[in-house]
Amino acid sequence: SKMAAAAGLRVGDLVWGKLGRYPPWPGKIVNPPKDLKKPRGKKCFFVKFFGTEDHAWIKVDQLKSYHVHKEEMIKSTKGKRFQQAVDAVEEFIKSKVSAFTSEDKSRHISSDGKRQHSSTAEISEHSARKRGRPPKEEKDSFPEPSTVKRLVTGPVVGYKWKSESCSAIIHQLKTTAEEEAESTSIQAADSTATNGSVTPTDKRIGFLGLGLMGTGIVANLLKMGHTVTVWNRTGEKCDPFLQEGARLGRTPAEVVSTCDITLSCISDPKAAKDLVLGPSGVLQGIRPGKCYVDMSTVDPETSTEISQVITSRGGRFLEAPVSGNRQLSENGMLVILAAGDKALFDDCSSCFQAMGKKSFYLGEVGNASKMMLIANMILGSFMASVAEGFTLAKRASQSQEVLLYILSQGPLASAFLDQKCQNILQGSFKPDFLLKHIQKDLRLAIAMGDSVNHSTPMAAAANEVFKKAKALDQSENDMSAVYLACNQ
Repeated sequence: SKMAAAAGLRVGDLVWGKLGRYPPWPGKIVNPPKDLKKPRGKKCFFVKFFGTEDHAWIKVDQLKSYHVHKEEMIKSTKGKRFQQAVDAVEEFIKSKVSAFTSEDKSRHISSDGKRQHSSTAEISEHSARKRGRPPKEEKDSFPEPSTVKRLVTGPVVGYKWKSESCSAIIHQLKTTAEEEAESTSIQAADSTATNGSVTPTDKRIGFLGLGLMGTGIVANLLKMGHTVTVWNRTGEKCDPFLQEGARLGRTPAEVVSTCDITLSCISDPKAAKDLVLGPSGVLQGIRPGKCYVDMSTVDPETSTEISQVITSRGGRFLEAPVSGNRQLSENGMLVILAAGDKALFDDCSSCFQAMGKKSFYLGEVGNASKMMLIANMILGSFMASVAEGFTLAKRASQSQEVLLYILSQGPLASAFLDQKCQNILQGSFKPDFLLKHIQKDLRLAIAMGDSVNHSTPMAAAANEVFKKAKALDQSENDMSAVYLACNQ
């Protein structure tokens, strides 16, 4: 069916299904009972969950392949019932493998060796690994289109590899991109804690700044039951959160004065200082005991200056820039780097659990800013290098699609590489990490190098390319739009 084609799934497939606020759970797509009609107007499959008696219609965008996403799901979700469910799936797979004889295989493979059903290849791979050898492959060749399960996160499974199938790779890359667009990540915000059991702090939380990162952070704070008061320079961005139970603050000063802990996520050093020192700013609401957490990526000097004015009024301060992008923010999978008041870091525990998968305490104010700038300097330099490579491939009459496939099978394989290269291939640069922000981080990292008399030639070169992209009006697009500057 069109639905099955769009989702890349079919009856009989093992999947991870996301139902409501519960963590992703392993199940199998089955045919529904005859008397149970599919919900009208929704692309969905009927799933029977392992380790329970539960079954439900699950929307396509809440389903992922069991085999491809097994590792990340097991890492992100714990608990006895969850482990029992996973064990039940593995027992099911083993029972299928033992029943799958060589005579059965011959019925599923045509004379030219092409896979006729996805489970055949998956079982073949499982059997091969059980016997201590990898699946059979031929050297220096490419997979048949049906064998490319996922270009980055999982192994390629299948029987035959043929060198003449470059066009098949290109077709599969396009199909995979369409599937990814159709089926967004099901990694839940509550997966950062055991079975979603984050106990929200009873402290009143304020949040200032609803940009690409802030919107995801606030959504996850609310999902986990925090009491949140929001403020944004353009007020209409607050409206969706007010409908979800957030309170509205009229000014930053009002938010700080009415909340115990106020967090902010602002675009750059100037905006971060203006938010604190400006009219009706954060500082106007600070009094002894009030807490301020700045999650913006700024230079260490700016962070230190903000810390000093907050503590001079008796307030407590923590810098806590976040590593990630819009999608990771929405999924509650950010990495938080924090420095400053250790007790405040501990008080923010439930907030950080709701928005992130990992938080680090790095000591005195300035350390987190430095570490974040170094990490983003590497990220920006890598993105510029990838864009340059794809430009060279085009000029040298080499397939960019095949280049992506080759990279995805080597040591650079990552979700980041896959997403950014797909943006380049499709010429679509919908913002996930704003180009102007990565250029700002490169600029600040280079300045940090200057302050310690250390050269940063790679970052300096990357910064020039990003500046050129800004001159091409790409500031508000994704960082991958740096490709347009390389392609000039």
